[in-house]
Amino acid sequence: MQISVMSFNVQHFSEFHSKKIDYPLFAEAIRSTGADVVGLNETYAEGSVFRKKAQAETVAQALGWHWYFAEAIRLRQGGYGNSIISKYPLTNARTVPIPDPKPRRYKGYYETRCVLRCTAQTEEGPLEFAVTHFGLNPDEQKNAVDTVSGLILPERFVLMGDFNVRPGNPALSPIRDRLADTADAPGGNRPTFPADAPDRKIDYIFVSKDVRVLSADVPELVVSDHRPYLARIEI
Repeated sequence: MQISVMSFNVQHFSEFHSKKIDYPLFAEAIRSTGADVVGLNETYAEGSVFRKKAQAETVAQALGWHWYFAEAIRLRQGGYGNSIISKYPLTNARTVPIPDPKPRRYKGYYETRCVLRCTAQTEEGPLEFAVTHFGLNPDEQKNAVDTVSGLILPERFVLMGDFNVRPGNPALSPIRDRLADTADAPGGNRPTFPADAPDRKIDYIFVSKDVRVLSADVPELVVSDHRPYLARIEI
């Protein structure tokens, strides 16, 4: 069975140029890629200032899909974190906190992060997903890698998100030791940020080594501040 999976930092569904929230635009952009399951970064929960519904729910309903939101932090605007939307029913969904570094060893911006963990019930059986968004500082990234490493499964597993590190960063080594990087497929190592003139790859999809990677792509969509990253896989 072939499935298209996509990682997309949507910056709370803010259109890149106008900075206005535009759910129909994002729903159509996602539809145009042919993705079946999409991990979303930087989304707000139900009850936020943007809408009564969770942002992922609004887009998922426009597509006729399933959804789940994982709160990493509560801001003035409401709960904020990662989401997943899927053509397939989602089960066993949960939020796994990433511990904050104590003490903070760098002067950069810090933010509490999490991992969204769930199961997509495909026609060929369950496929496990983890969606995350790493911090900007090395100590945050180490805690994120440690947390993610505890969730990795050896079979039928997909890890995706905005990792905020470039491909050569050694922070990714523990993940690469256990999972295959879909970016090794032709076209997969193209930059994803910033969307209008991308010059760095910081968005990734890793899969367990029993999963076959058929292709990878960075669709030329300037919708969010990141371009989406898409991989077609076979289970």
